[in-house]
Amino acid sequence: MSLNINDIHELMSNLENSSLREFKIVDGDFSLHLSKNENAAVVNTSNAVATPAAPLPAVTTETPSADYPLAQPSNEGVEIVAPMVGTVYLQPKPEAPMFKSVGDKVAVGETVAVIEAMKLMTEIHSDVAGTVSKILVENEEVVDYNKPLYIIDKD
Repeated sequence: MSLNINDIHELMSNLENSSLREFKIVDGDFSLHLSKNENAAVVNTSNAVATPAAPLPAVTTETPSADYPLAQPSNEGVEIVAPMVGTVYLQPKPEAPMFKSVGDKVAVGETVAVIEAMKLMTEIHSDVAGTVSKILVENEEVVDYNKPLYIIDKD
């Protein structure tokens, strides 16, 4: 991933004007974390931290977070994870029913959630066919990259 300083400044401006509190991009060895939280703590094992002159938003470089390790099939089923940081919506519209509830069948490619990041809506699709056994997030919750959203029992 290649971002120049103007791209980073644009991301900072967009974050400042949005309702999101934090934003994180991870792509291989590249990681960018923006936060409007005053006490944002960043763990960095590579000792490469860029300290911004202004307190908000903070821009740092770091190694990928261990908060949500890459999704692995577990004894409980297969996880559907958030591919990005943003606000997760478990229903298509506020008055509409949820995309999926516990016990519902899900097909490969079926939309199970939408994540909003920087005013862009991204549909989240299931990679497996099966039955929803757990919903691990609340509607309108802010999620991090690779946070588990659902557990699906394979058919």
